[in-house]
Amino acid sequence: MIDWKTEKENIEKRIVIEEKIKTILVESLMLDLDKKLIQNDQPLFGRGLELDSIDALELSIGISTEFGIALSDDDMSIFSSINKLTDYIIENQLIEEQQ
Repeated sequence: MIDWKTEKENIEKRIVIEEKIKTILVESLMLDLDKKLIQNDQPLFGRGLELDSIDALELSIGISTEFGIALSDDDMSIFSSINKLTDYIIENQLIEEQQ
């Protein structure tokens, strides 16, 4: 049976994390872009936001500072979109909560 209260809390938590990531992107990388225009599944590199490796480092530092989660360049796929970053953050927060 689905616990709708828990599902609603998870959705709300995800939205908050997505917004924080977008804020980190815009502020730490000094993007001349309204964060509302960043789509959650939009690629961050290449034809998406056209970020580069230095931007990835800045983003990694911002996320580590905000969420207390270390990001590694071993798995660059987590930097592919806001959705992937959010999934990674949520997954790692759950692991930390269980320890």
